[in-house]
Amino acid sequence: MPQERTFDLPVRRVPARLVAPEPGWSTRSDVVIIGSGIAGLTAALLLKDHVDKVLVVTKDVLAAGSTQWAQGGIAAALGPGDTPEEHEVDTLVAGAGACDPDAVRILVNEGPEAVRELIALGTNFDHDADGVISLTREGGHHRDRIAHAGGDATGAEIQRALIEAVAAAPEIEVVQHALAVDLLLAEDGGVAGVTLHVMGEGQRDGVGAVHCRAVVLASGGLGQVFSQTTNPSVSTGDGMALALRAGATLRDLEFVQFHPTVMYLGPESHGQQPLISEAVRGEGAFLVDFEGNRLMKGVHPLEDLAPRDVVAKAIMRRMLDTDQPHMWLDATHLGEVGEGGAASGAGTSSFWEKRFPTILATARSHGVDPVTQLIPVAPACHYASGGVRTDLQGRSDVPGLYATGEVASSGVHGANRLASNSLLEGLVFSRRIAAVLPAELRPWSAPVEDQRPEDLVSGDVRAELQEVMTSRVGVLRHATGLSDATALLDKLAGTPAELVDVQSWETTNLLTIGAALAAAATLREETRGSHWREDFPERDDATWAGHFDAVMVDGSTELCFRPAPASDPGPTHHGGTA
Repeated sequence: MPQERTFDLPVRRVPARLVAPEPGWSTRSDVVIIGSGIAGLTAALLLKDHVDKVLVVTKDVLAAGSTQWAQGGIAAALGPGDTPEEHEVDTLVAGAGACDPDAVRILVNEGPEAVRELIALGTNFDHDADGVISLTREGGHHRDRIAHAGGDATGAEIQRALIEAVAAAPEIEVVQHALAVDLLLAEDGGVAGVTLHVMGEGQRDGVGAVHCRAVVLASGGLGQVFSQTTNPSVSTGDGMALALRAGATLRDLEFVQFHPTVMYLGPESHGQQPLISEAVRGEGAFLVDFEGNRLMKGVHPLEDLAPRDVVAKAIMRRMLDTDQPHMWLDATHLGEVGEGGAASGAGTSSFWEKRFPTILATARSHGVDPVTQLIPVAPACHYASGGVRTDLQGRSDVPGLYATGEVASSGVHGANRLASNSLLEGLVFSRRIAAVLPAELRPWSAPVEDQRPEDLVSGDVRAELQEVMTSRVGVLRHATGLSDATALLDKLAGTPAELVDVQSWETTNLLTIGAALAAAATLREETRGSHWREDFPERDDATWAGHFDAVMVDGSTELCFRPAPASDPGPTHHGGTA
């Protein structure tokens, strides 16, 4: 069994508190929910009848987070013959030995009911001609268990239903265009409130304070720490960084999933990139190289529907071997069998317009018609499997601070998230938070004077930070590149901000999370799931079965390795190891 070990973080100047003006306004709410995707709005709707006031804070508008971009769907054992046990096995296999089995069991067993509640709320999933909910398959799944809406607009439909329900609930107050800056802490180290920077919301403008009895983080991921990502611009790791500065533990940051099929727009394209959903491969598309060779033949029993880390690595290997900037997704045959069963020999627009209308329109807007042309694809940052460490009820280490969705590390995803488990995780664990939080509300507490050392990194270094993370801490990792990354991040951390503004706050958060991520990736000398070390190409349970936890102690961040038994299913289960 591996031994517990503690390491100092090599980047030394990460601030313990963000420089910010003194609050110019204040308000009160029993619960503050930071984030407005499926996790945050579900928590708000479930809590509104059990506390006096719920305040939802969102960085942009209610629909601007990652949920609306979810194309493929939501996974649950809803179909005939499927079981939570089979969903559990697929999740554990994808997680490469790093899942919490208890969390996975909760997810798959409570998931079907959570999806049915979402349907009762008004979410319109796709159905077949007989009125039965349509289910498809994605990478790592051995059953058709992905419920979808609007073909490839599942997230947008879920977001619509949730926003309509919130709009009809006078107990929920919403503050849009608000960045959460830092937690206000009580004398016992627990939550007393949160500072926000609001951009022009009526009488609330600039930095203010919300005094509260609990905070639920549902702020999403860290995708903007890399140059290319499927995440929206708001995904700058704010919730994770805020929690770390307040004393919470961040777990498994090195396990960042790179989606294998993101549309390649050229070397100069940065920021949010177009996702080509795994559901396209679920409908029969396949990957090929520049010579037309099938990439996934013989690589994995599930071929093009192997877990995402397997597919991403296969694409990257072929790109390196052939010195090409991308590979190709061949979906030109989709829908080729028309009415009466006759094969047309080519894909049909009608199939694409019904099943993948969003992807079709996006691809065409970039000059590619997937009905007749191959789609250029390459891996890009997609999902953070790690985050704020929580227990099975969503509690963090900080009294009164809860976390759910991508910002959290619930133990469900391990080293590599199984496709379409993320929306389900937000549903299930927000329900679990709502079940315990009302009885655990802290007494109203006055914030103590904040003695944490404050600092702020210049927003001007963001592009360089993203390039460092992409080139040295991206899909492929090696000791040399990781060492260079750490030195460069340490240098960037010493670039003081001349302006106290949103750009500098976000960049400081990105640097805080990027530094901890790079350190964990350096220390984990093995390949496991989405963490791929070229210099340590094998998984090593004898040394690295466990988790890296990041904590901030006296203004410095430390990493601790905590051993845990590998969570793979037994050899009698289907799928083998990924």
